[in-house]
Amino acid sequence: MYVSYWLPTVVLTAALAIKLPSILKLWRDPLLRAVGGLLVFACAVFVFAAPRTIAWTNRVTGVPNIAAPWVYSLLTALSASWLLLIIAWRNGGTERSAQTRRATRWVVSVYAAVVVALWVLFALADVPLEQIQDYDTYYAGTPFAREGILLYLLAHTVACSVTARLIWNWIRTDGLDAWLRWGLRFLGVGYATNLLFSAAKLTAVVARWTGYDLDWLNTNLAPSAACIAATFVAIGFIVPHAGQYLQERWLVRRRHRSLRPLARLMRNVTGSREPLALRATPEMRLIRRETFIRDALLQLSRHLDEDLRGRAYDAALALGHDRGRAQALAAAVTILDAVATGRRAAEAEGAGGAASGVPAGPDAPAEPDTTYLLREIQAVSEVLRRPDDITAVRARAAAPAESVSTHD
Repeated sequence: MYVSYWLPTVVLTAALAIKLPSILKLWRDPLLRAVGGLLVFACAVFVFAAPRTIAWTNRVTGVPNIAAPWVYSLLTALSASWLLLIIAWRNGGTERSAQTRRATRWVVSVYAAVVVALWVLFALADVPLEQIQDYDTYYAGTPFAREGILLYLLAHTVACSVTARLIWNWIRTDGLDAWLRWGLRFLGVGYATNLLFSAAKLTAVVARWTGYDLDWLNTNLAPSAACIAATFVAIGFIVPHAGQYLQERWLVRRRHRSLRPLARLMRNVTGSREPLALRATPEMRLIRRETFIRDALLQLSRHLDEDLRGRAYDAALALGHDRGRAQALAAAVTILDAVATGRRAAEAEGAGGAASGVPAGPDAPAEPDTTYLLREIQAVSEVLRRPDDITAVRARAAAPAESVSTHD
């Protein structure tokens, strides 16, 4: 059975690339340091555990099977990084507490001692024949090599069990962001699958001790489980970051698109389009569209009929719309009327007629209130997509005042 070690390596590298800017920017954050260490060690494990890399390591050093303690050391360091991540994650803002420091020192000391013990046991073991893929089962009964194999599997199993249990507990916590919850689910599946890796290895080793041959668990099932587990873990780190990023971009683009009807209407006021830059970010394009609409509304404000807006609001309520939508419909009716008024005034001026505008003097009407229009351009633009509703409100607002039911 062929197992691709490069798929999890690629996914883990992608996760590291996504997290790296935050890790470098906020290096003093223990949680980000733990994530960075975890992803680095995970990448290293799969790079050096690949059969070709194992053969290359043995050949370059000239020591048969030296790749075994090296890969075991990387896997032990990875196991330690899982626990350090849990410590940093669980304590949150209390990362500098004495209890956290003690737990961190304990994990680092124990797993560093395991790494040292792995190399000492390898130096004492007699393992002259190179084994690329079945070192664990081939030397399962060899003194010192046997202890080294059991030691790294025990360290891996303990760290994986603790991490998996705590992650599955956190998934059930209330108030989690949806993307974070999905990320935790992938992490939980990944660490649970890692337990399958340890179980397969241990079963194959114990079978050798009892005279049975279950080496396929070591050479086929365990590597496959490790690759699947690493892929799920990497996805678990990617999903919250990528999901939130894509969701924010989608919301920005949706808002920009929803403002298109009002932006098109405002072109009749300004006689031009909004500024367009092909290389502008979605956020910048949204800001430019919003600014263009608000500037056009201010330019249009002298033609706004507040009395018409009041009648249109009452008409919308009478037609069964809720208050929020009634306000938006009334604003849309008022804006459409103001655009038509402005167009007629411009045509009159062009024909040599009297200049239009707000009459000056003590009898001039009060300046229209544009606060709602400027603040709720999103709602106004959305109702412009429903011309039938606007037509109905406009027709009812134009009816005799006594025929319109007024709602508080």
